Amino acid sequence: MKSLKKFEDHAYAALRIMSGLMFTFHGAQKILGVFAESPVPFGTQIWLGGIIELLGGLAIALGFKTRWAAFLSSGTMAVAYFQFHWKFQFDSNFLPGVNRGEMAVIYCFVFLLIACRGAGKWSLDKGD
Repeated sequence: MKSLKKFEDHAYAALRIMSGLMFTFHGAQKILGVFAESPVPFGTQIWLGGIIELLGGLAIALGFKTRWAAFLSSGTMAVAYFQFHWKFQFDSNFLPGVNRGEMAVIYCFVFLLIACRGAGKWSLDKGD
């Protein structure tokens, strides 16, 4: 499997770009109402999260101010998990498979990795 090592930087760039674009889409659903019944109400906590998803995801995908965007997006997903999925219930609802919080947890840790590692290849942040 060492033959895959030469693709490590490319695979990481693909992870950054695709996770950023997917996150952007979640924000577009909330803010612009794309493939949603309607946008969320202006100024609410979910609206603010949607702005972070839309702009943060785009910044991550483009590799622009990547560490900051990924760190903020990671924290946003941590808040989303604890506040909107787990809701601090000390029962089986703690588990992401029960409370439907898998994507929030995955995004949180993927973006934490990106915040620590930086933009990498195919990014606007050269040398980061």
